[in-house]
Amino acid sequence: MAGENYYLLTALPALPDFGGAPPMDLAALLAHLSDAPAPRAQAEAIFLSDDLLQRDGVLAGESEQAAPAVLTSEQAAGEAPLPDFLAPGEEGPVPPEGRLRTEAVWAAYFRHAARLAGPAGFLAEWVRLEVGLRNALAAARAKALDLDVEAYFVAPELGAPIEDFDEAVAAWSAASDPLAALRALDGWRWARLAERDRWFTFADDELAAYAAKLLLLCRWKRIEVRS
Repeated sequence: MAGENYYLLTALPALPDFGGAPPMDLAALLAHLSDAPAPRAQAEAIFLSDDLLQRDGVLAGESEQAAPAVLTSEQAAGEAPLPDFLAPGEEGPVPPEGRLRTEAVWAAYFRHAARLAGPAGFLAEWVRLEVGLRNALAAARAKALDLDVEAYFVAPELGAPIEDFDEAVAAWSAASDPLAALRALDGWRWARLAERDRWFTFADDELAAYAAKLLLLCRWKRIEVRS
């Protein structure tokens, strides 16, 4: 409830601008929300996206280990099964190993987050933006390689139209290197979060927006440490 969230929010440290040092880690925020089941569930849903991103990196050999906030270390390393709700094949046959299986996990994740979010609110909009952005980038890559665009979409029914992401895709395409491209995308994400953070509403949405911003700050701290 909003009254209860007032104390949760006012006890949280202020977040810096994008690129600044995060004032806490993701586990600390989850601990802070331990007595607020609904906001914690939304924060976990948002943080799980980063756990899966790290898992993809480990499985692809791009990084040696993950530091998950929601998954176990074994799950993030591909050494233990994912939670049942992330199991590929929930809405169809289990795909083979490789890209199709990875994308099936992501589709299951976004559908899980959308079910948790319901039809409206911050988390629902966050899912809509993340799915739309992911598919807009996939479409740009596919077009550049003269591939079937729709074959690379993930849960397209959940995303905003890919045309809504022309600005983000243009910034990504114009970047000088992969790290600059990722920073351009996350800068775009930050700007969209700032438009939707429900500041001073003290509703669950404001806590979810805080979690999404904190995630971006923590991700860039991790990237900078490894760079």
